[in-house]
Amino acid sequence: MGKRGKRLAAVSLICALALSGCGGRKEEEACPYEDFIVVDVFDCLANYQGIQSGWFAKIVKDKFNMELNIIAPNVAGGGDTLFETRSAAGNLGDILIVSGQNEILQDMVTSGLVLDMEPYLRDKDIMRFDIAIESLNGGISPEGIYAIPSEVSENAPTVPGESLEPVYGPYIRWDLYKQMGYPRMETLEDILPVLKRMQELEPVAENGEKTYGFSFFKDWDANLMNAAKQPCCFYGYDENGFVLVKYDSSDYQDILDENSLYIRMLKLYFDANQLGLVDPESPTQNYETLIEKYENGQLLYSPWPWVAQTYYNTISRKRQGKGFMMADIEDMKIYSYGCSREGNHKVIIGVGSKAQDPERMAAFIDWLYSPEGISANGVTSMADTAGPKGLSWEYGDNGPYLTEFGVNAMLEGNAQMPQEWGQGTWREGISELNYMPVGRSEVDEKGYPYYYLQWDSVLMMEETELDRVWREHMKASTTMEYLTLNHKLAVAPGCGYTALPETPEEAALRKQCRAVIQKYSWDMVFAENEDAFYELFGRMRTEAESLGYEKILAFDMESSVIKEKARWAAVAEYDESRKK
Repeated sequence: MGKRGKRLAAVSLICALALSGCGGRKEEEACPYEDFIVVDVFDCLANYQGIQSGWFAKIVKDKFNMELNIIAPNVAGGGDTLFETRSAAGNLGDILIVSGQNEILQDMVTSGLVLDMEPYLRDKDIMRFDIAIESLNGGISPEGIYAIPSEVSENAPTVPGESLEPVYGPYIRWDLYKQMGYPRMETLEDILPVLKRMQELEPVAENGEKTYGFSFFKDWDANLMNAAKQPCCFYGYDENGFVLVKYDSSDYQDILDENSLYIRMLKLYFDANQLGLVDPESPTQNYETLIEKYENGQLLYSPWPWVAQTYYNTISRKRQGKGFMMADIEDMKIYSYGCSREGNHKVIIGVGSKAQDPERMAAFIDWLYSPEGISANGVTSMADTAGPKGLSWEYGDNGPYLTEFGVNAMLEGNAQMPQEWGQGTWREGISELNYMPVGRSEVDEKGYPYYYLQWDSVLMMEETELDRVWREHMKASTTMEYLTLNHKLAVAPGCGYTALPETPEEAALRKQCRAVIQKYSWDMVFAENEDAFYELFGRMRTEAESLGYEKILAFDMESSVIKEKARWAAVAEYDESRKK
């Protein structure tokens, strides 16, 4: 262990009780912060821009006497441009949720944009994640703790990071699939006639609007069209720049190769659009609009259970047998992110150098990594935590359980908030940070999962008609159990790998190439006919190559190989540590 590692390990792992509320729900608790402040949160993951409202805002106000003003590149538009503009002005924000890849963290330190939090975190409970903190900050100069990685885990790198559901999968309206007699789907392309028949069975949603199989949005597009990347994960591949990498490091694909999975998925969507299965509002809508369509039953498929099931599968619908469940594609092997003690360096959190109250900002970050913060912040994200203890859940003699309010909020889909917890509904008050401090499979200080659907009390609740029918047909209790039993889970070992740094020239070339790839990918999906589809593909490849695509592809290939070596090194290092 290096000098910095020894220093971090020496920091006390015992924390004082979490900061208590300012005039909040427990009168005996006193907030230590007298001055009210509005905090700018520059958040590259957020799908909402503006002031955080509702019950999560009240918790933050009670504990820290502050309000969160979320600045979201996904919503504001401009992507990297907003980051660059605010960086040039010398002030990204008070709290920063950004990428730690490509030496971005070092650049922010060198440019004086991010604060060294070590003096403020020295005796905080967050230091129990010293391995992750050292992994991210160990190579930064000058020494310090400038950021904390997301999705930190205590589990082995080969343990799936998910709990009951994978991050990705072919989720469809199971009630309509049942009506059809569960037709076989040998490959993903076979889902198209299935979705077309579903659309015929239910052409109009509950709100009177037309139903579609697919609906997309541009908010998350980066190196490629994000929607086309998702189903690549059904076959064990994930993206690294302009490369698709197989979970076991056995294959590396150029996304613009005519035989790549990426082009195959664009063709899938083109074919779907020809069948009238693609929502025509996709090019202009945002993530929030997509969510509303799931709530209203306008969509029949999703690559994400944490979207479709969260927003459509209410308990009342599930009792009727209606809802999204994973269907089997015979040749699929779904990508799973292994746990990482080093956390996820792709997304990190830190304090801006111009922060109004650095100590308060660091305390807020420490709280986000506490059991209370994890539970409150992770509601209806991929983690699906249970929210505030005392409102939506409690500990009983046999472990945690949902309160009556919690059942209404979590399983019925919404609930009106009690007056003492702020205004509005449960859903309106959910944290908009979209940030995961710890991995999805982590447990709290008493050893219980943060993910409430894993609680025994919830598992023993009423089995709905949807659950019963799916389990009977799939011969498994949960999706992850089905995938594991049938050898259809592709676990990529977790590690805290940080991507190779890009030169300014490489970054500029990537920016130009990705703009071309995004534009033509969308155009290909909505092409008039197949000839136009392939003509657009040829133009995409030609224009990207003319802008230096091959140079960036070579960079990404090299980076991908190094990253995969780091994955397996993390496995060996973990195994070795268990022998000691």
